[in-house]
Amino acid sequence: MDRIGLVISLFFLLINVTQVSAQRELLLETTTLTEREVAIGLEVPWEMKWGPDEYIWLTERPGRMKRIKPRTGNVTEILDLTSVVGTFSESGMLGFCFHPDFENNQLIYLAYDIGRNEDNLTKRLSTFRWNGNQLVDEQILFENITTFEFHSGCRLLISRDDKLLMTLGDAFDESTPQDLSAVQGKILRINLDGSIPVDNPFPDSYVYAFGLRNSQGLAYGPEDRLYISEHGPDSSDEFNLIEPGTNYGWPEVLGQCNTGGEIAFCNNNNVQEPLVEWTPTIAPSDIIFYEHEAIPEWEGQMLMAMLGGFFNRFNGIRLIDFNDDGTAVLNSSEIFFRDYGRIRDVCINPNNGAIYFATNGSFYPSNGPNRIIEYRNLDFITTTVEAPEVDQYFSVFPSPVKRGQLLKLDFSESFNNTIADIYSMNGEHINTLELNNQESMSTDEFEAGQYFFKVTNDKGTITQKFVVVD
Repeated sequence: MDRIGLVISLFFLLINVTQVSAQRELLLETTTLTEREVAIGLEVPWEMKWGPDEYIWLTERPGRMKRIKPRTGNVTEILDLTSVVGTFSESGMLGFCFHPDFENNQLIYLAYDIGRNEDNLTKRLSTFRWNGNQLVDEQILFENITTFEFHSGCRLLISRDDKLLMTLGDAFDESTPQDLSAVQGKILRINLDGSIPVDNPFPDSYVYAFGLRNSQGLAYGPEDRLYISEHGPDSSDEFNLIEPGTNYGWPEVLGQCNTGGEIAFCNNNNVQEPLVEWTPTIAPSDIIFYEHEAIPEWEGQMLMAMLGGFFNRFNGIRLIDFNDDGTAVLNSSEIFFRDYGRIRDVCINPNNGAIYFATNGSFYPSNGPNRIIEYRNLDFITTTVEAPEVDQYFSVFPSPVKRGQLLKLDFSESFNNTIADIYSMNGEHINTLELNNQESMSTDEFEAGQYFFKVTNDKGTITQKFVVVD
């Protein structure tokens, strides 16, 4: 390691040690997870994935896609479709995933809603090419899928046999989920070029599974079995094991087949019942299978992000534990991170096992400032080395800081002569500070509370929280 690299490494070690004292910890049976705030002030982050380039990629519902350096929190905007994306209640820029040959073709798949009127929204599925700085060269695979401001879906996932899986909500139209000529209320299976696979369960149809209301989680679990999370109406949120060609009952069946009419419909239509059903509702969102040894208490379990249901009573991340072959759920009662508001999405760092989750505020459909939070086992040592690169940073310490004391500032040269904006944690702009070789800032004028800096230049944006106490 050269001298500059050593200095940078020591700097980040010092910053990490300084910040840990003010960070929260989650104590499991034998593992301690430490919190770190990666980014603040995002606009309804919806889909978040760990990229092949060791960055976090995410969509924001208003129509932007961003890329985050996890270590520093540097955020860059790589796609802006706000001029065409229709954002009403639940619609907007939603699911994406990486092409299985991304290393060679640099392609991603992206689904988003178009329209300036909530009654005339349509969904589009496209590919974009990553050129190292931006997503470019959109190629539309299909479009003009009728959707609505509610029950728009949708998650994207590459299947184990290199097909594209896509969940679509029923678009607030209960006639669609049981209609095999419609794609709404379904899971679709699509060739990577956008065509219909010849081995799909229904001839000349994208439909892979049907009878669904609004699936916002899609992931593989034990034995490479496929699962979804499913929003019910005012009852019967579901966690389902997916089989090709299977009917999941909506709108004729809510949750289990346990009323006279439901039992008859289930028997006549071979309906698959959920592995778990929740009433009152929990508003389940993203799901992801945890397979890393860094958190042994969670290994082999599904992590489910929850938006909270009515009155946000059940927001957090729920653990779902399976039997050996994944055909039954043994336990789904453990919930963590209850006090972060609505949690939309989770991703996992495959190198050190850290988890990252995206918050969507405290009430439906979202309020800000939305955040990305990391929880990591600092005792787990990984041999993976990040690729060397020119990086920028911004940090403040100590936090908490006593009102009237100086808040220390440290930032890369790239932020010198830049304006730093200061916000309260409800998004209110409090003040600005010109970064002109400042080493500190007075906190005399701040009330006790939580705040964050937001600094931006042509290399990206970094946010940093600080807490003022009396």
